[in-house]
Amino acid sequence: NGTPLLLMPEEAGWVSKELIGISGNGRPTYPTVREFEMTWSMMDMDSFAQLQGFYNNIQSTGTVIVDLPKYATAPYQFYSYSGCTLKEPEIGKFFEYYAQNVQLLILMVK
Repeated sequence: NGTPLLLMPEEAGWVSKELIGISGNGRPTYPTVREFEMTWSMMDMDSFAQLQGFYNNIQSTGTVIVDLPKYATAPYQFYSYSGCTLKEPEIGKFFEYYAQNVQLLILMVK
């Protein structure tokens, strides 16, 4: 929603769609929306508070607009996806003043 991340992810990418089933004519069926995952091995608490704040602001009724690399296009370019939701950020154990193994999953990417 127009706010850059305080700390860029170490890894980010599109999550493979899970197979929903097989149609009557033998074709695979997949969800119409995609998911995008970002991960950090170490993150300061200000950056984690920012991610948690994004989630808290939209968790029950809102959506976000996210700028992500456009799926399966060349050249590599970013695109603004609207109507997205977030899964609550996941956090691992702490190392000194840093959170480890932080993940943010962006859902409903159309």
